[in-house]
Amino acid sequence: MLPSLVKSVSRAACITRGATRGLQTSSATRAGQLFVHRDSAENNPDVPFEFNKENMDRVNAILEMFPEGHKRAGLIPILDLAQRQHGWLPISAMHKVAEILDIPRMRVYEVATFYTMFNRKPMGKYHLQVCTTTPCMLCGAEEVRDHIKKKLGIKVGETTKDKLFTLSEVECLGACVNAPMIQVNDDFYEDLTLKDVDQILDELKAGKRPKPGPRNGRTCAEPVTGLTSLTEEPKGPGFGLQKGL
Repeated sequence: MLPSLVKSVSRAACITRGATRGLQTSSATRAGQLFVHRDSAENNPDVPFEFNKENMDRVNAILEMFPEGHKRAGLIPILDLAQRQHGWLPISAMHKVAEILDIPRMRVYEVATFYTMFNRKPMGKYHLQVCTTTPCMLCGAEEVRDHIKKKLGIKVGETTKDKLFTLSEVECLGACVNAPMIQVNDDFYEDLTLKDVDQILDELKAGKRPKPGPRNGRTCAEPVTGLTSLTEEPKGPGFGLQKGL
């Protein structure tokens, strides 16, 4: 009885308004990787992880930066050290960081699964991050992404069989004026053409480190047409001040 009454009232309300309107929803966007833990042969709590001596010295130096009671502020840089040592961030490394900082493991999980800089699965030696946010997209980032996929024979989120390259599609990397660009580990390669992409990948395959930065000859993010400001010697001290000052 009640469902029929609700349906009748709803129909009457629609007639009163003069028209019906369907419910519109947008499609769900899924992340490129699962941010929950699933035990596997290479990633489970029983896989040992210890910082080597060099990185443990770095951990202690980081902790010295914070007063007692606030050591947990070193969580992100220490997680980064763990990832750099291991190549990615297994759950056993997260447990070790929680132990060092004397905080609940859940606090480490929250950070490691929130920031996409932390890789929760095995990665290739070179992590290729292609920015496809608006400025890069307008300058050909999608062509760069598709070219890398074809050249390496992998999809976004996959690693080559030789464990050399992992391909990711990411949001803004902060080099918009140098679009299109990719980040390889810690290096930025900007103002790219598909020929530049081939050269970068070939040099990486050969064990070389391609020179980071713009590939079109300009310095950093200076205007392509040359300097538009600071084109003359700066004025000396006191320039423009009133004589009385």
